[in-house]
Amino acid sequence: MKTDNNALLEFEKFMAIRLKSSTDFVEGHFDSLKDISVSNEPATIFPPNGIYISGVSEVNDFNQKGASNFLPGAENKFEVIHQDACDSLAYWTGIQRSTVNVKGRDTAVIFNLRITEIFRKEQGNWKLMHRHADKLAE
Repeated sequence: MKTDNNALLEFEKFMAIRLKSSTDFVEGHFDSLKDISVSNEPATIFPPNGIYISGVSEVNDFNQKGASNFLPGAENKFEVIHQDACDSLAYWTGIQRSTVNVKGRDTAVIFNLRITEIFRKEQGNWKLMHRHADKLAE
């Protein structure tokens, strides 16, 4: 992928929207993640439990169910190690650090995940097409 400086600047601005959708997700709200997710195939997610989900509907269903496990009051941040963009594709990789409230748990849960996300343009907007998340070693 050859870096396009304009696309990279646009993607860097978009990452604030991506972080908000992630924080919404870990507070129990799915809609903003759906808004930035692809509506055309392919779509995949490799969640921390080691499975994989493929297909737009399947990924959205999985994410909606996942969001329903969380309650408001999360702390969530991305530590971007590197990112890049060209006119139609972009990615970032790094660490997601979150403290979340989970339904049925009396205390907050801390998780630190290694993340790789890939985005593509759909109708002129960045859309999430792939997420790989796994546990960061202590």
